[in-house]
Amino acid sequence: MSLDIFLRDGFAVIPAVFSTLQCDAIATSVDTPVSDLAGTRSLLIHAWCRALAGTLRAHAGVGALIPAAHVAVQCTYFEKSVDKNWLVPVHQDLSIPVRARIEHPALRGWSEKEGTLFVQPPAELLETLVAVRIHLDPCLEDDGPLQFVPATHARGRIDAAEASRLRQDGPVVTCAVDRGGALVMRPLALHTSSKATGTSRCRVLHFVFGPPELPHGLRWEHAVG
Repeated sequence: MSLDIFLRDGFAVIPAVFSTLQCDAIATSVDTPVSDLAGTRSLLIHAWCRALAGTLRAHAGVGALIPAAHVAVQCTYFEKSVDKNWLVPVHQDLSIPVRARIEHPALRGWSEKEGTLFVQPPAELLETLVAVRIHLDPCLEDDGPLQFVPATHARGRIDAAEASRLRQDGPVVTCAVDRGGALVMRPLALHTSSKATGTSRCRVLHFVFGPPELPHGLRWEHAVG
């Protein structure tokens, strides 16, 4: 059922991937590298995070949505709360972390974040990526959960004007996720989130899985099989 929803809409919620005790243990590991930050993109350098990527691959529900040959290429931490609060306009995730800059007309949008190079590769590559968001706390209606415009992952790159129109025309689906659940998504699916209006703390680990080989001479910054 989750696979059918994922293929159709570009996202699916899988409940109870981790227990309360497991969430507590993961949160303890996260707290050390991130300290007081609202987020970081570089958690995959840590052994516990690399092991967690393997745990996701081995989970029956999550693993069924990730192509067998894919490797973990990034893990980002987000925290949204009363003190760390923001909204995100409707968008697609277009950038990937790579080891070195390659000059090629198919590559654009180069940037550097936390010492890592990012680039926007061709849509054909972006269409293959799968992101898995682990929720260490409940992310319910008041916590600023992600909202999606279904089936937009199959439209390739969408410019800002078209994204806004699709968001306005709808439908828009809110993906509330309880503690220990996972939200699996295609990064090209149009998504947005509002500011949290409640008082809860909402911590998320956002893994990205992609093909081991990249086009045009690019190499992943990190790749965990």
